[in-house]
Amino acid sequence: MKDSILQRIATGDTVAVDECLNRYGGLIWSLAKRWLGNVSDAEDATQEIFVELWQQAGKFDPAVAAEPTFVAMVARRRLIDRMRKESRRPVTEVIVVEPMDDSSLEGSAAAEWADDLAKVKRCLSRLSSKQQEILCMVVHHGASHTSISDRLSMPLGTVKSYARRGLIQLRDCMKLHGDVSALSSSLQTLDTNGGR
Repeated sequence: MKDSILQRIATGDTVAVDECLNRYGGLIWSLAKRWLGNVSDAEDATQEIFVELWQQAGKFDPAVAAEPTFVAMVARRRLIDRMRKESRRPVTEVIVVEPMDDSSLEGSAAAEWADDLAKVKRCLSRLSSKQQEILCMVVHHGASHTSISDRLSMPLGTVKSYARRGLIQLRDCMKLHGDVSALSSSLQTLDTNGGR
């Protein structure tokens, strides 16, 4: 008995990959379009489903299910995962912070503010360029760790590590330079939202 397309893919047959695309492309596309309703999302999902199919090809057993059934099952599971992920994704909002008007500060208050700002800049410059970039995206753009991970093509855990270490180094540096009040509320906010 001739091996199925997925069995051939599992053995490394590159011709079977093209056959898989031709035979199941319509099925997977129609499922993705029906479930997601958006052409762009359906295209992305179709690619993801084919990649997963090729990765899971070795698990296909014709004694358990027909090949089209297996393909539809993998597609359905992937679409459900994608929909769950989308529903959990937090809506991010860009926070616009109006620049502070230096003219409103008088005498010693202006000098204190300038001194705090110099300390913050000095401490930020001691962080790695990647830590600076990630903290800037969090603070200035209100980006979540997930969106930063996507934007920088970096694993989510790595983004969280850079952000966390950067915050700790920044806090420690500010402690060395005296009063940390200039950063404490910002750092506490970032720490609280660190799991985003």
